[in-house]
Amino acid sequence: MDFTTPSGQRIKKSARTTDRKEAQELHDRLKAEAWRRDQFDERPERTWEEAALAWLDDRERSDNGTLSGILRWLTDRLEGKKLSAINASLIGEITAQKRKEGVTPATVNKYLMVLRAVLRHAHSLGWIPSSPRIRILKTETKRVRYLTKDEATRLIAVLPDHKADIVRFSLATGLRMRNVLGLTWSQVDMGRRVAWIHPDQAKARRAISVPLSDEAVDVIRKQLGKCDTHVFSFNGQPIQRVNNRGWQKALKKAGIKDFRWHDLRHTWASWHIQNGTPLSVLQELGGWESVSMVKRYAHLSGEHLQKYAGNGGRVPNTSQQTLEVVKTW
Repeated sequence: MDFTTPSGQRIKKSARTTDRKEAQELHDRLKAEAWRRDQFDERPERTWEEAALAWLDDRERSDNGTLSGILRWLTDRLEGKKLSAINASLIGEITAQKRKEGVTPATVNKYLMVLRAVLRHAHSLGWIPSSPRIRILKTETKRVRYLTKDEATRLIAVLPDHKADIVRFSLATGLRMRNVLGLTWSQVDMGRRVAWIHPDQAKARRAISVPLSDEAVDVIRKQLGKCDTHVFSFNGQPIQRVNNRGWQKALKKAGIKDFRWHDLRHTWASWHIQNGTPLSVLQELGGWESVSMVKRYAHLSGEHLQKYAGNGGRVPNTSQQTLEVVKTW
């Protein structure tokens, strides 16, 4: 579809159908709506489904299973709802429904943040006058779970070679699972010993330069000739998933509890901090958007505070003084 509104705005987009008649009907409807909006300031009532699709269309990052599941759950409860009807009361009901499922507040917040993102995008398109306020639930700050060197050695020893290499590379670079599995040979320069993550692949939507340590280079060299496109593969095919039943069995066999795949990234960051890497440097290496995301690891290293530790002065030896006071009493 390609037309210009009375105000001069050009509308050019796909009708999302291969049926010419349907496309023409949609084209005519949108053109009429644009005319009414410009002439009479009429704004058609949009539904939740329209807002969700518009938000997805605007996203530069590819979809993933978690996001699809969240949108399906929300759509089951908001299908056919006008955006104007999604108010604080309805949002409160949705929050309560999700909490009744017995999930953690952090999980509920994931659903609320997607809902908030869709509504804010709808507001930016002029579909609603304002985006309703969505209260995010309070969550407990959990400890950082990371592997000791001994645990990492045990885990790698019980994994099959292709997964062991991915774990070694993750611990050497701190990259997220999808960035490791999606890494292609075109993103690696062995001569300069660097890899890179494109903005559309990064969580913060900005490019990440990944310097390659000796460990990372060794792992990559092992993959040469195994797959034409991707660095990590199995039987010549890119690996799609590693956080599966085999991963859980390996953790059990290695005697490691309470550990997720994403904790490999926490382990990488924790080891860096323990070895003296400054927080600002770690932020850049890990591609975090703000330093607050890195401060969760700050407690693992106190070297920068060591010189201030004695500023409180020495604690007096009071044992003899106390004895003399008791005698006086």
